[in-house]
Amino acid sequence: MSTNAAAGTAAPSRRDQILGEAARLFAERGFHGVGVDEIGAAVGISGPGLYRHFAGKDAMLAELLVGISERLLTGGKRRVAETAGPPGAVLDALIEGHIDFALDDRPLIVLHDRELDRLRDSDRKLVRQLQRQYVELWVAVVREIHPGAPEAEARSAVHAVFGLLNSTPHLSRPATLPGREATAALLHRLALGALAALSAG
Repeated sequence: MSTNAAAGTAAPSRRDQILGEAARLFAERGFHGVGVDEIGAAVGISGPGLYRHFAGKDAMLAELLVGISERLLTGGKRRVAETAGPPGAVLDALIEGHIDFALDDRPLIVLHDRELDRLRDSDRKLVRQLQRQYVELWVAVVREIHPGAPEAEARSAVHAVFGLLNSTPHLSRPATLPGREATAALLHRLALGALAALSAG
């Protein structure tokens, strides 16, 4: 992403470039609608050259979906550990992290919704396990803020917030829509508003 240069971080590796283009193409045309040659052409190498990095399309899909689940969980744990202040500040940090994902990795949201069942059983189970841990991370913070909320209700609210934030691939992009910063702020307010409803119960 262009933010790498701005932040002074290393440029994406060839493997990351392949994954990024694979995610984009799979999201646009579906897993079976994209050939290895097309992914290779998108990063400037021959289709067969991809096999030096991945065993095939199935391996790319698994790395994309397992990888983003690992990234969300690792990032969430880091935010919880590093955020000083009351539970509300920790929740803000979790929301901000998820919004970054929702705005910057939209193809992965589409892939998860559309292609998760294509993973082999072990990879799909790993994705689900990572996702459950990520949910429980949020639930623990939400229940600190709303101690009177039943655990099941807090968990349902967290899932609902994920659904709200992960709706970004469905946003249209006319010129009248706000930019990224304004969209992120709006999503943040909506997420907090949804979770605040736990107190009303």
